[in-house]
Amino acid sequence: MGNVFTNVVEIAKSICRLKLAPGDWAVDCTMGNGNDTAFLCSLVGEKGKVYAFDIQEDAVLNTCKKLRALNFLERTEIIRDGHQNIDNYLKEKVKLAIFNLGYLPGGNHEITTEKDTTLEAVRKCLGILRPNGIILLVIYPGHANGKAEKEALKSFTSQLNQKTYNVAHICFTNQVNNPPELICIEKVCSE
Repeated sequence: MGNVFTNVVEIAKSICRLKLAPGDWAVDCTMGNGNDTAFLCSLVGEKGKVYAFDIQEDAVLNTCKKLRALNFLERTEIIRDGHQNIDNYLKEKVKLAIFNLGYLPGGNHEITTEKDTTLEAVRKCLGILRPNGIILLVIYPGHANGKAEKEALKSFTSQLNQKTYNVAHICFTNQVNNPPELICIEKVCSE
């Protein structure tokens, strides 16, 4: 058995494996190149559904290509729009929502997620989260917008009612160069 704590992305994937089962619904709030979307599709199976959001055409094209190659397109709803508009597309309750914040790997680093739209999206995801569902926020604080997102998300999530949500913040305190961090929000009961 290898190291358990390799990085927050692997920890987030382990949580996805624990939480999602065939037939569940999930949201990839930042589809990027489609890696998380494909991973979620593999977990929810043929009867499940994954909604995937991104504002960039390259992200949509890259994700569609990846999903087509894996035969996952039929279980996915690809949406070219900001994650803050999730309520325009999704009314159903979901088991999991994941955000891999920052910029599109291999894309324009000037186009990043922003704290205000990310906070709005997280608030809306809380409203569609099933009891025992979870929101995973992978945060990259190595750039200005990432630092601002991290502080805003830490502040917002630390104020969530503990009777309704469990919130955990995972960071590697002995790693250099602003390693990614993970905030997990688990809904423990219906409001």
